[in-house]
Amino acid sequence: MRQSMTGYAAGQGSHDGLSWVWDLRSVNGKGLDLRLRLPEGIPGLEAGLRAALTAAVARGNVTVALRLQGGAEDGALRLSEPQLARVLDALTRIEAEAMEIGLSLAPATAAQIAGLRGVLDSGGAEADLSELCPVLLADFEPVLASFLKMRGTEGAALETVLNDQLDEIAILTENAAAQAQEREAEQAKRLRGQLAAVMDNAAGADPQRVAQELALIAVKSDVTEEIDRLRAHMAAARGLLSAEGAVGRKLDFLMQEFNREANTLCSKAGYPPLTTTGLALKTVIDRMREQVQNLE
Repeated sequence: MRQSMTGYAAGQGSHDGLSWVWDLRSVNGKGLDLRLRLPEGIPGLEAGLRAALTAAVARGNVTVALRLQGGAEDGALRLSEPQLARVLDALTRIEAEAMEIGLSLAPATAAQIAGLRGVLDSGGAEADLSELCPVLLADFEPVLASFLKMRGTEGAALETVLNDQLDEIAILTENAAAQAQEREAEQAKRLRGQLAAVMDNAAGADPQRVAQELALIAVKSDVTEEIDRLRAHMAAARGLLSAEGAVGRKLDFLMQEFNREANTLCSKAGYPPLTTTGLALKTVIDRMREQVQNLE
């Protein structure tokens, strides 16, 4: 199944008084670029996440963020008696020294003292995160599955759009082939007229040489090769869309080849209907290339 490079998923979990929130998202990229924003102190978590993502995703700029928080018990404010004693002792000394030099200080309020660093804290010892890695990796699995599902849904929609655009290109290519046939009859008539005009006004000209030059002009304007290549590119594109794995980069390269043939066809056209079809081809190819940029 085709995958888009755009995806998003979020999740949350808790364990042993800790809670966390996952944020997983990706956008287009030339290759696979993993950016992990993780709390420190969880051995093996980054390596485990990288292994899981590398196995599941081939292309895209992927960002994983994990916000870890303590539980409700850890959030309860507690008074630090030792720190309070140190703060009160320091305030007493400051007031005494101020009085010695005749400086009057406003009394400190309880709120001001409580706001000083270390007087109030969240209490409890710092949580041990060393055993949390397996729990987090297991909790990440459904988040990754949801992320891949979104990429797959968008990828399926992209595949439908790309196949429809290939159908448009196929119709325009066959129109171009028919118009090239129409052009041949008109071109032959025009060349014969040009040959007659040249021979009438070029005494001593070699008729065979003139005919060869006109024939060379006709060969240079032939678009058979471009049409054949467009057909081959369409077959290759459909083959890639039905293949397994990431094909976005190959399709992107193939779109350059599509565009090259359409440009050459337009430059050789010399026939208004064929020129119009060539321009329409270029338009569809440009739209298709924009969609291919989103494909893994």
